[in-house]
Amino acid sequence: MTPLHVLHEPSPELRKVAAPVLDFAIVDAKTQELIDALALTMVEENGVGIAAPQVGASERIIIIETPSGVHAYINPEITSRSVRIVDSMEGCLSVPGVSGIVKRHSSVKVKAKNRLGEDVEVKANGLTAIIFQHEIDHLDGILFIDKATKLTKDVRSRL
Repeated sequence: MTPLHVLHEPSPELRKVAAPVLDFAIVDAKTQELIDALALTMVEENGVGIAAPQVGASERIIIIETPSGVHAYINPEITSRSVRIVDSMEGCLSVPGVSGIVKRHSSVKVKAKNRLGEDVEVKANGLTAIIFQHEIDHLDGILFIDKATKLTKDVRSRL
C-alpha cells in the first residue's frame, strides 16, 4: 500500500461536507482499505490526524493518533465540550507551511463507530481533544485557517 495524495488549499474537495458512512459499509473492503491508507498517509506525512476529505474521499472518517495508538473514527460527533477554551497552535497537512492560533475546547466527548462498526465513546483532553475538533472540522468543510488568528508561515509541526 502506498500513501495517498494529500489535497492542499484551495482544493474545492476540502470545502465539501463529507457524507456519513452507512453502517453496513464500514466493514466493507473499500472502507477498510481507505482507513489503512489514511493511517499510512498520516504517518508518512508526520501528522497526528487526518480526515478522509483531505485525500479526496468525501466520507466521515478520521484517523487520530492518541496516547493509546492510531485509531479510526467513523461518523464522529462531538457530544459535549468543556466550558474552558484554550489557544491551540495548529497547522494542517492540507495547508503546508502555515500555522495559527485557534480557540478550542480543552476537552470533548466524541461518539463514533470504530473500524469494526462498533459504537465507541471517547473522552479526550488536551492535544487529543484539539485533534478531534480539528479533524471533525475537516468533515464539515472547515479548515483551521478559517478560525485561526495570528497566521504565520513555515511552521514545522502540523496537526
